[in-house]
Amino acid sequence: MEGLYSFLVILDGFLGGAGWFPYVLLGVGLFFTIYLKFPQIRFFKHAWQVVTGKFDKESDPGDTTHFRALTTALSGTVGTGNISGVAFAIFLGGPAALFWMWVTAFLGMTTKFVEVTLSHKYRVKTEDGTMAGGPMYYMDRRLNMKWLAVAFAIATVVSSFGTGNLPQSNGIAQSIEATFGFEPWAVGSVLGILLALVILGGIQRIAAFTARVVPVMAVIYLIGALAVIFANVENIIPSFTAVVKDAFTGSAAAGGFLGASLAYAFNRGVNRGLFSNEAGQGSAPIAHAAAKTKEPASEGMVSLLEPFIDTIIICTVTGLVILSSGVWKEKHENVFDRSDMLFVQGQYDDSDQADVDKLYGYLNDVEGNEITAYTGSITVVNGTAVSDGFTLLNSRSVAEDVKYNIGSEDLFTGTLKIEEGKPVRDNLEVSGKSLVHSAALTTIAFTRGYFGNFGQYIVSIGLMLFAFSTAIAWSYYGDRAMTYLLGPRSVMPYRVIYVAGFVWAAFSDTTLVWALSAVAIVVMTLPNLFGIVLLCKEMKETVDDYWSRHKK
Repeated sequence: MEGLYSFLVILDGFLGGAGWFPYVLLGVGLFFTIYLKFPQIRFFKHAWQVVTGKFDKESDPGDTTHFRALTTALSGTVGTGNISGVAFAIFLGGPAALFWMWVTAFLGMTTKFVEVTLSHKYRVKTEDGTMAGGPMYYMDRRLNMKWLAVAFAIATVVSSFGTGNLPQSNGIAQSIEATFGFEPWAVGSVLGILLALVILGGIQRIAAFTARVVPVMAVIYLIGALAVIFANVENIIPSFTAVVKDAFTGSAAAGGFLGASLAYAFNRGVNRGLFSNEAGQGSAPIAHAAAKTKEPASEGMVSLLEPFIDTIIICTVTGLVILSSGVWKEKHENVFDRSDMLFVQGQYDDSDQADVDKLYGYLNDVEGNEITAYTGSITVVNGTAVSDGFTLLNSRSVAEDVKYNIGSEDLFTGTLKIEEGKPVRDNLEVSGKSLVHSAALTTIAFTRGYFGNFGQYIVSIGLMLFAFSTAIAWSYYGDRAMTYLLGPRSVMPYRVIYVAGFVWAAFSDTTLVWALSAVAIVVMTLPNLFGIVLLCKEMKETVDDYWSRHKK
């Protein structure tokens, strides 16, 4: 698993983690925003009219309503990205990361408008009578680039696991274990059975399920979040100030948080913003292809509401909960994931500014930093290290009160070998105080409001509903991609593997799952961005034609 994680990190460094990727993603959104004259503002009111059914016609071709298509697509985006993803972005980049999530969402409203319109225009009716659409169809039927369509469809299948399946299951299991104490394998098994029961019913059952669940889960989550925000009302303005101010300077060290450079916060904020709203990824067009309408542009306008609801509203609320409560910069007792741990050469104290500056340079890849990974032996007596010459970093912070156990109970005594910053022993459990991230951070933040410790149950329930509905939506995206690649008969084997992956991810390494999702997102996004840019002229003509007829 460590080898796989290392490979994924290297791959992500060339893709989503590379300096060029955020500029490509935002650049496409900015280009279409200007080229189409700010459609996310011009068509915002009309989009709400369409989604409420003002222009619905029962005779129009399609499988479901505008509203159900929107809730299906929203269920695919409103998931761990809104709970775990925001926490992960702030954990990595500080308050500045939230600002770049906003920028990604605003420009992403246009990107999603474009990809949904074009994909809806070239949707097809399959052998079983249902609609199938998505970027692979405009790539094939309009661009005549079968190779690109196949590449995108394969990436969609991979991403259905990396985006919609594995991290969702992992986030649910992590939160429920922390809150209720249930074993991850048991959580994964029960939800895996429920997942199978829903997705076997196809788009009709999926759309009906999400239409009921999405509004309910949003209300539950917002009530819990507002209870924290208002309990810490004096920190709201400082939090907003930090978000905007740090956006152009990077986030300075605070508490256990060792700081993040502007480049790092920008990259992580854009990356997590994409994971949250999926604008440009090409996933939402697959859900919207099922909508009943003869007007591709009208369905595109419905879709521009997604990044607004998903990121600008829900992610902002989550971000305010984490920032106003102050938990993002506090160290908390936790069991360290192996992938989060790193032993470095030398002894460092985060209460010493000189040491903080050195650690900042190391964590943000600042040129000339002097810190290196530790290789050697550590003497441990009754679970406590008694030798020196090293510092244990966990979750990008200096770990405190560290205990070494064999399994989960027996205190370790002996010599622990470290190679390139990692312990060699496999059955070692390390715990202590450090920063935390993902669902665990959001869960802690929700206990800092009017509901007290009861707030953690809201996160667990909200996360379960959010993430489970995301897994359901992404199973549909994957089976449409399989339908394109191998025909309808390939859907059932895909669903079986999809459910098995959902169960497995419940008890797999958190950091490994996030690394896989980061790579899967990008390999799906790049072909889609390439395709919609090639069709920019047709997009403008399609929108202008629709709008001129609508005004008449």
